[in-house]
Amino acid sequence: MRQETSKLRDRAYSSFTERLLARDILPGQFVSQRELVEITGMPLGAIRELIPRLEAEGLITTVPQRGLQVAHVDLNLIRNAFQFRLFIEREATALFARQASDSTIAALKKAHLDIIARAEAGERESLIDDAEATDRALHEAVIQHLDNDIISKAYWVNWIKIKLIRQNETRLYADLVTPVMRDHLKVIEALERRDAEGAAQAMAEHILQARNRAINIEGNHPPNT
Repeated sequence: MRQETSKLRDRAYSSFTERLLARDILPGQFVSQRELVEITGMPLGAIRELIPRLEAEGLITTVPQRGLQVAHVDLNLIRNAFQFRLFIEREATALFARQASDSTIAALKKAHLDIIARAEAGERESLIDDAEATDRALHEAVIQHLDNDIISKAYWVNWIKIKLIRQNETRLYADLVTPVMRDHLKVIEALERRDAEGAAQAMAEHILQARNRAINIEGNHPPNT
């Protein structure tokens, strides 16, 4: 019985995060438990079991007399989410530089060069989706190489928050594909040299640029929009 409850809770979590990333649930939105039942397609019992986990992860907050509020995107969230990335990925990249196989690094480099070539050739069909997948592959490779379940889970929750940060500023657009891929190449080239300090610094600069881009866009939005 306990195992079945756990499975339902995990399924409810997966459904909630999928709907959140699909923007069926919006940042800052107030929802009731019964609305979450409708949105996720999960039973009320599973939703009730799910809420403490979402609160602990900062994805939902209980507001007295108003209900459940989905994580609200503001400058504080942006700073906190990117600071978390900076601390985790800088050290993880240094370890990756020392330990990753030559073939893994070569595969990452090839994927990035292929995206740059397609972008410079003016290709548009599926370029954005493939570039985002390539972008994520580098960061996930660095994190997964740690083989640390605690860090991986925390990173996943933070990644969801990063995706919520206006989504459009964390989504690669055509004019950003080549610059972002070249930022990644600076990391990868340091990895090839087994330059742990250089790779960590290049990753830190890449994350800070993404943070500043998000802060600039968020700061230009009128309040409550």
